[in-house]
Amino acid sequence: MGIVDEDIVKVRDASDIVAVISTHTALRRVGQRWTGLCPFHNEKSPSFSVNQQEGLYYCFGCQKSGDVITFVREIEHLDFVGAVEWLASKAGITLTYTDHDEGAGRKRQKMLHGVMDKAVAWYHQRLNAPDAGAARKYLRSRGFDRAMVEQFQVGWAPDRWDDLCRYLKVPDDVLVDCGLGMRNKAGRQQDFFRSRILFPIFDDQGRPVAFGGRKLPDAEGPKYQNSRENKLYNKSATLYGLNWAKTDIVNANEAVICEGYTDVVGFFRAGVPRAVATCGTALTEDHIRSLKRFTRKIILAYDADEAGQNAAEKVYAWEERHDIEVNVLGLPPGADPDELSREDPEALAAAVRNAKPFLAFRVQRVLDAADVSTPEGRARAAAAAIEVIREHPSPFLRDQYVMEVAGFCRVDEHQLRVQLAAAPRPKPQPEAADRRRRRGGDAAAESEPPPWVGGSGSGEAVGGGFGDHGGYDDSDPMFAGTSAPQQRPGAPRSARPAMPKDGPEVEALRLLIHRRAEIEPWLRPILFGDFRTRGAYEVLIASADVAAALQAAAEHPVAELHGLIARLAVEESSAPVDDVVSILVAEAAVRAISVFEVAARTSDDPLAYSPLISWLKLRLESLRGDDANMDFAPELLAWLDENSAELS
Repeated sequence: MGIVDEDIVKVRDASDIVAVISTHTALRRVGQRWTGLCPFHNEKSPSFSVNQQEGLYYCFGCQKSGDVITFVREIEHLDFVGAVEWLASKAGITLTYTDHDEGAGRKRQKMLHGVMDKAVAWYHQRLNAPDAGAARKYLRSRGFDRAMVEQFQVGWAPDRWDDLCRYLKVPDDVLVDCGLGMRNKAGRQQDFFRSRILFPIFDDQGRPVAFGGRKLPDAEGPKYQNSRENKLYNKSATLYGLNWAKTDIVNANEAVICEGYTDVVGFFRAGVPRAVATCGTALTEDHIRSLKRFTRKIILAYDADEAGQNAAEKVYAWEERHDIEVNVLGLPPGADPDELSREDPEALAAAVRNAKPFLAFRVQRVLDAADVSTPEGRARAAAAAIEVIREHPSPFLRDQYVMEVAGFCRVDEHQLRVQLAAAPRPKPQPEAADRRRRRGGDAAAESEPPPWVGGSGSGEAVGGGFGDHGGYDDSDPMFAGTSAPQQRPGAPRSARPAMPKDGPEVEALRLLIHRRAEIEPWLRPILFGDFRTRGAYEVLIASADVAAALQAAAEHPVAELHGLIARLAVEESSAPVDDVVSILVAEAAVRAISVFEVAARTSDDPLAYSPLISWLKLRLESLRGDDANMDFAPELLAWLDENSAELS
């Protein structure tokens, strides 16, 4: 699957990165850059920088970086193709796909979404019609105000056979593929929904895919009627409300899962806009996979009756399989989130804050159901709790709960541990075992921190070289009179890779990005003593623009290059080119002198090197001090370049 390169370039060029990012965080122009609070992590001082001309962004706090496509991928949690499609839809660009059949399929899918958009708008408008009075009255009784009706695009399907079909005027196959209607036995198109309040269901990109219909209290028929699965809608993988909730899910690092559409509305009403609901199905593993893209912490908010509790228990094995934390929200018996949000919204918000870990909820439920007023009752409660505890994969956590149960039931810890060990734990499901085996292999690489995480310091920005550009220093010396060993490509990568310190070499790269014509004639590989800055120089010189350089850096064996180039692309440089070049040439001369001095000490004829060393020192002195003379720089640079093989 893919999009032709020409269209990717067209979409990138047509997308104003400042306009796209400004919908997620406020940006302020500072010189040639735009700055603001990072939309990817919480911060009080702006560390997020955008270069509108190059179409790039970089955060000095969390080191997120990239172009407008990368931003949409990160913020909307899409794959590459999905991000390009998202931007293309905003820009009104029709995409061409590398696979013709897939392109046709995507085109039809876009058409179906367009039909669904019209249906959502039509049903929503019908809620204002005279025949929807009972529906409006019911919604008001359930705490819906106009703002909620608008936000959730609630609609009304009138009690007529074909009003929507006559409005849409689309072929039968389109009606069926959208789940909006069918052709009846009389040969006429017929609407799927009649006389129902409708809750549109959107995918996580905000595209309508289905409807959930609820009958009015006195109407006939089943209480709920949902769209059938169709070309757009897989109910076992779709979560109602995810399109509205995903931003707060990421910000709060938790997602609340409930059972009904009005429960989701209730959580929003209570100030918890990170709730989603299954669409008339039990919670599935596909739902868990969908939420894992946004958070590891999941809170189950099913009704506190037996059915809801049993549904919660089904997800226990997924904790280990998908590396998530499952918590359970405790509600009063018989209550549901919708009711509680209207009666006591703060109590519902507090219940979210006080949600218990999954195992704690299960153990507590066993103990709450037991009669612990007698020795026999306490013994039975302890035995039942041990059976629940036994299922947990962590021996440390099992031990902690054993101690808690022993204290609550007033039984001997040793006896509980004997019972716990009396029977083996249930075998893990194959997928969980496979995941643990993978951890023994390349999982360490998967968990490796990003390459631009700072070292052991505080992570504060460190100024250097030609002013404070917000660079991060990992305390590795560069070349200012030092010869500290540096990590080379191919060497084992440390858990916290070092970042080049902001010095003349980094400043030269900054100039190369922003004022290429001025400095490029002066630069040579020999002027870069740090393998990372030299690698970045070589990538930049070989690339037509910064976007191409970033693409090449992403495939470079030195992982730090991409982050370095991305950071410098959003930083301005006002340093004089002559000053930067003179320092680079001088420092390269220092390294050359060091090479020949070492050679002289190990040579049979040490005096043979004296004329060359003296010549280099003389030229070096001319480049240093207040009376520095750039006239000697070209000569010295030419000599360094000519002898680079010997000096490397």
